[in-house]
Amino acid sequence: MEEKNKKPIRGRGASDNPANRFEDKYLDYDLDGETGEKPSQKTKLIRDDTKEILSKNDSPDIPFTYGLNPYRGCEHGCIYCYARPTHEYLGFSAGLDFESRIMVKYDAAKKLRKKFTSKNWKPEPVIMSGVTDPFQPIERELEITRSCLKVFAEARNPVSIITKNYLVTRDINFLSTLAEYNAAHVTLSITTLDRDLARVMEPRTSQPYRRLQAIEKLSAAGISVGVNVAPIIPGLTDHECPKILEAAKEAGATQAGFTIVRLPYGVKDLFEEWLEHHFPDRKDKVLNRIRDMRDGQLNKSEFGDRFRGQGAFSDQIEEMFKINTKKMGLNKGIRPLSTAHFRRPEAGQLHLF
Repeated sequence: MEEKNKKPIRGRGASDNPANRFEDKYLDYDLDGETGEKPSQKTKLIRDDTKEILSKNDSPDIPFTYGLNPYRGCEHGCIYCYARPTHEYLGFSAGLDFESRIMVKYDAAKKLRKKFTSKNWKPEPVIMSGVTDPFQPIERELEITRSCLKVFAEARNPVSIITKNYLVTRDINFLSTLAEYNAAHVTLSITTLDRDLARVMEPRTSQPYRRLQAIEKLSAAGISVGVNVAPIIPGLTDHECPKILEAAKEAGATQAGFTIVRLPYGVKDLFEEWLEHHFPDRKDKVLNRIRDMRDGQLNKSEFGDRFRGQGAFSDQIEEMFKINTKKMGLNKGIRPLSTAHFRRPEAGQLHLF
């Protein structure tokens, strides 16, 4: 494939649609007849009739058991997203397909209600979303996450949300209801405060200042809110960590966490190509620092190390994070979400949706 056919695509993170590792097929899109470049792909929604609405996690380094993902694939298009390879299990590519072919669980709220109504359900916190963002752009129209939060609020079952989108503030009414029972927490992921960098690195997310506004608005509503400096990309965004923590604290965040960038399977190739397009002068520095933290590789999947990395540079980032969170009074007096007020919703309330 000629290099001219691999130019960045406006509004998308990936500029390519590499072969699915299970099928070994190149799934590229047609080129524009006049420019010879790939057009920006329109998002296609595909119905997902997954039977179980809650996915169960048993990874020893992930602090939750149940996750709810209303969508598979993510329009946000973050080039570094570790979830991209999950699309390959569906027969798609981890590249453009991941951000333009979105699997939608239209009946997620109905299935969640059925789950909570069952006497077999023992209340415990559920995370939205462990894989893709529950407030990605299409949620504004479909309101599937909102309908699920309505069920959470009625059942008073605790929920923890991770998002990069200001749209989460739309559902403050349900989150506030849950917060009255210490049953809601929202985390805004902020990778950079640089508007231009965010535009090309995570093209369809809310801009960083909007995420800070979301923290402020959620905090003012009495909802527990935190910040994830995630992922930290060594050589590109690591120097921003103290400023992100400071800005989030000023906005009202009380908790903070971080992860180091993970580049599993085809993500490492997409990310390397992205660096070549946007930061060719920093490409080698970034990749070499990642290798320094991953035992000479661009990715390691071992539990315990995959989120933090190893070595001197990894230790330096962790120490810097600890010093700054302590200085700013973050992560003090954290209360785990409560299941004490759970109540089974009435099965006959389905008409509300």
